[in-house]
Amino acid sequence: MILIVDLDRIKDIGVAAAARAGEILCNYWGKTHTVEKKGPMNLVTEADLASEKAIIQLIRAAFPDHTILAEESGVSSGAQSCEWIIDPLDGTTNYAHHLPEFSLSIGFALEGEIVFGLVLNPITQELFCGTRGQGATLNGRPIRASGTKTVSESLLVTGFPYDFQSMIRPLILRFERCLLAAQGVRRSGSAALDLCYVACGRFDGFWEQNLAPWDTAAGMVIAREAGATISDFSNGPYRIEKKEILATNGLIHNEMTALLTLL
Repeated sequence: MILIVDLDRIKDIGVAAAARAGEILCNYWGKTHTVEKKGPMNLVTEADLASEKAIIQLIRAAFPDHTILAEESGVSSGAQSCEWIIDPLDGTTNYAHHLPEFSLSIGFALEGEIVFGLVLNPITQELFCGTRGQGATLNGRPIRASGTKTVSESLLVTGFPYDFQSMIRPLILRFERCLLAAQGVRRSGSAALDLCYVACGRFDGFWEQNLAPWDTAAGMVIAREAGATISDFSNGPYRIEKKEILATNGLIHNEMTALLTLL
């Protein structure tokens, strides 16, 4: 049986939920936050929780039978064939320090495949969207990955996992290799935005380890629809449950896998 879902309606509800959550994040922005720790370096604020609550409420009202996986509240069971994957605030550390490089992301999976994703930076009002087979956009305008052909001409971006202490040597070795090979390497603090910036050509490549499904679900489909190539560090297939992600413009992908593969 082939399940038919109206992706235009999925997008409309997702965008509406993102708009409401973005307002909430802006309302909390710049204020003193109640910050809790989920781990030594993994923060959560009242803004995370309020944003997530608003997103879930709007999605539940429209699709009461869908499954929802959200960073702070976990899984709300529903139809296994339709799943929303939510990060209410990606870049909480930046947010808590009043650094305007953060986002919220909403992905939608159909039969286990991510078919729609959006990422919103509420401060810059940049809304990235991607729908399977329909391309990717930034504020409604089509975007494409860059045409940079070599790592030596590339601007790369990465992130460091919260539990970096347990993998510091391979982490630093990969960083060193890429830093020496590339035109530059940045560390922004929001994996969702990093993927979107690869999608629109601001970065030529992105790699990171130990991310959660909500970190990459939305950005992954946006990047792919913009022409990016996504894999694990060894150029194997990437799924949101994997612990390694490499996203590039495609032209530098083989170079990047060589840099990231440790023998």
